[in-house]
Amino acid sequence: MALKPNSADGRTRSWVQIFIVFGLCCFFYILGAWQRSGFGKGDSIALEITKHGADCNIIPSLNFETHHAGEVGNVGESEKIKSFQPCPPRYVDYTPCQDQKRAMTFPRDNMIYRERHCPREEEKLHCLVPAPKGYVTPFPWPKSRDYVPYANAPYKALTVEKAIQNWIQYEGNVFRFPGGGTQFPQGADKYIDQLAAVIPITNGTVRTALDTGCGVASWGAYLWSRNVLTMSFAPRDSHEAQVQFALERGVPAVIGVLGTIKMPYPSRAFDMAHCSRCLIPWGANDGMYLKEVDRVLRPGGYWVLSGPPINWRNNYKAWQRPKEELEEEQQKIEDVAKLLCWEKKHEKGEMAIWQKRVNDESCRGREDDSQAKFCKAEEANDVWYKKMDVCVTPYPDVSSSSEVAGGELKPFPERLFAVPPRIASGSVPGVSVETYEEDNNIWKKHVNAYKKINRLIDSGRYRNILDMNAGLGGFAAALNSPKLWVMNVMPTIAEKDTLGVIYERGLIGIYHDWCEAFSTYPRTYDLIHAHGLFSLYKDKCNLEDILLEMDRILRPEGAVIFRDEVDVLIKVKKITAGMRWDTKMVDHEDGPLVPEKVLVAVKQYWTVGGNTTSAQ
Repeated sequence: MALKPNSADGRTRSWVQIFIVFGLCCFFYILGAWQRSGFGKGDSIALEITKHGADCNIIPSLNFETHHAGEVGNVGESEKIKSFQPCPPRYVDYTPCQDQKRAMTFPRDNMIYRERHCPREEEKLHCLVPAPKGYVTPFPWPKSRDYVPYANAPYKALTVEKAIQNWIQYEGNVFRFPGGGTQFPQGADKYIDQLAAVIPITNGTVRTALDTGCGVASWGAYLWSRNVLTMSFAPRDSHEAQVQFALERGVPAVIGVLGTIKMPYPSRAFDMAHCSRCLIPWGANDGMYLKEVDRVLRPGGYWVLSGPPINWRNNYKAWQRPKEELEEEQQKIEDVAKLLCWEKKHEKGEMAIWQKRVNDESCRGREDDSQAKFCKAEEANDVWYKKMDVCVTPYPDVSSSSEVAGGELKPFPERLFAVPPRIASGSVPGVSVETYEEDNNIWKKHVNAYKKINRLIDSGRYRNILDMNAGLGGFAAALNSPKLWVMNVMPTIAEKDTLGVIYERGLIGIYHDWCEAFSTYPRTYDLIHAHGLFSLYKDKCNLEDILLEMDRILRPEGAVIFRDEVDVLIKVKKITAGMRWDTKMVDHEDGPLVPEKVLVAVKQYWTVGGNTTSAQ
């Protein structure tokens, strides 16, 4: 007969075993945390938050709410920090690489003086660019499309210069934008309706557009309601504050010009490109500018030209130009378009529309054309400070005459998460379909965590958003909303060039080197995201310069989300402590053992001659 076990002894052994296992778990947990936090340095802020609550994403001392009086959270610093002083008031609209005084020292030929010319290291400002006195938070979209606070961009020149063209009107303490333009006196909506009669704008086929010489960007502003995302650009102060007004309205725009340098966009990026009396000499320099548009236009994409020289026969007197000159100008455009194998789809009034062929099969004849010099295919995306060449960018190879070169894109919004052709074809080394889909899932999780940290992210408070190291565009895709847009930046030193993938998803972006200033006005962005940026630029340039540039382009009471290794973020936090930013560190959403952390920040409200105010 078996002996009956002693139940008391059994319970004792069970508790001892549980205690031993629990003790070992605690030991290895603490050891792992010590090892992963930077050789025992630890992440005191994140651990403090973890200690005080299960949800380490809740940050009660940071106030993201908008206050015109400028109330923000206050975080004390225990150590001596470097304090950055405000720049003099004359720098309120300072754009370092498009500075007017520096620009005038360069040749005017081919708009060289309007291109990027950045200050030397010893000329860089190490101060905080102030907001103008009376600056207020912009109106939320869609009101911002039509109204901009006068205090944010107090420049009236355009209200006089473009008074009869309905660009902009001054009404008390606001500017109003009626949606007019030089070539669309009946308004941008009516003008876009005319385009939509020829171009499939409404069915998602056309998603990304490029507006060259955009003025105040009303074309892009009104395309937004058609679910078309437009990258607008114009020179710095060709007309006073035009790009600044575009950004204050909440329309994607950068300072830029077609001069001698390639545009900072990848090949086959845009579904549509547009020029409305943009004053670009399209037929000049052997059609160099049209060939550059062809490079960034996807196969099957459209180019729209309205204004001179189209319909010159009826308008040469009104334009006060010799008809022979205008006729020659249009003929040059037609000749270049023929060389590029574009098909003219429409010409009526002062508007003409061409369509780029879907592949090179229908353009074989141009190979025998002595004028058809072809670029090197491998240089199609090599654009940063690279000179424009008078050559034609070749199409990717196809296997049939009906195949779309480079791959056919799905209509938007389906293309946002569909596998981009550049990934499906394996043309991005190291990025497979599986890694792309995994990246999407990761960023959906990250963005959900961000929304717990800052509940204003999808409220309409943040309209203009910048992703400084965009990768595959997962952050922007996860954020996608009619309330906001994201400028995806591909650092020129990034290991992989994925900007073409971002455009194939129906998003927009630009190449940039963050060792230099961005081509935009101060106070451009409401929210900035920097994932791995400071690890990427470690030992490449001064991190302080990058943070000061972030401060320049961030709106008062705008927010920043840094995601990086904890050691890097500790250095970042130390610098930002002297920049009138309030910061908090939080754990990765997978817990404190993950060495990657999140640093969130809010820029305090202050203006020229004003004091910083903080929430109590």
